[in-house]
Amino acid sequence: MKIIVPMAGRGSRLRPHSLTVPKPLIPVAGQPIVHRLVKDIAKVLKQPIEEIAFVLGDPAFFGEEVVESLTELAESLGAKASIYRQDQPLGTGHAIMSAKPSLSGPAVIAYADTLIRAEFDLDPTADSVIWTKRVANPEAYGVVKLNDDKNIVELVEKPENFVSDQAVIGIYYFKDVAVLKEKLQEILDENIMNGGEYQINDGIKRMMADGRIFKTGTVDEWMDCGNKNITLETNAKMLGFLKEDSLEQLIDSSIVLENSKIIEPCFIGKGTILKNTTVGPHVSIGKDCVIENSTITNSLIQNNTSIINAKLDEAMIGNHVKYNGEFTKISIGDYSVIE
Repeated sequence: MKIIVPMAGRGSRLRPHSLTVPKPLIPVAGQPIVHRLVKDIAKVLKQPIEEIAFVLGDPAFFGEEVVESLTELAESLGAKASIYRQDQPLGTGHAIMSAKPSLSGPAVIAYADTLIRAEFDLDPTADSVIWTKRVANPEAYGVVKLNDDKNIVELVEKPENFVSDQAVIGIYYFKDVAVLKEKLQEILDENIMNGGEYQINDGIKRMMADGRIFKTGTVDEWMDCGNKNITLETNAKMLGFLKEDSLEQLIDSSIVLENSKIIEPCFIGKGTILKNTTVGPHVSIGKDCVIENSTITNSLIQNNTSIINAKLDEAMIGNHVKYNGEFTKISIGDYSVIE
């Protein structure tokens, strides 16, 4: 089994946090988004992963540190890491085709801006599985249309009339991804674009037209990381799940507590110092931070940051920040100073 991860976008909706760190590498509940996504997919697949192919953008932004992080991720799962570059932002189909040498055999394609909680078995009768989440407002999403055999027969974008309540979340399984490659190559050769881009859906629709069987795999939770507010919601949800699972150590044993209190669930990284501070619930703090005389709830703080005299709620703060003040709902990027 292979996992293909297109992640070349700059994450403009999450700025300023994605100005210096690619969005998929921004930590949620203590781990980068893409690390959590790939590990969760591997759990659902319940079979060995031989290769993980990452499609990155400009090397000036997705540099050597990014490559090293992704290589370590793949190797931690016993897989080979393959790194590809998408030289132009020409859509989801184009991004997948940037990894053309890896497009053979069984594979999962997963876009790296979402997290999931799921437990299901892949249907062995299916040529492809499109992962979905039941939603209350399907008119706001791309959804699948099913026939009487529960096969997917159509993809419908933001339907005005009810089609189904199963929204497409951007994760796909292909029994042989080479079939999708063939169809996407036709799309590229015929220069078929939607919105000025080559789309994966156009390749999938051609597979459906050939009679390929598409099934749904419905996830229990679908958590977006598209903007600051949604990322904070995802951080809170993920902390709750991890606390229930008890599979990860969320509070590092090396932290220093001086007249301070932690209201779980929280993630607190190695070497962080809390002085006269209350943290939590639903707070993630990276490594080597110093928090003094503060109260912090429902927030996400990255590494090597100093915060004093603060009362923060729904705050997202980057790396190497120095913050001293009484603002509340804030969003501060890397290397910022507010005094």
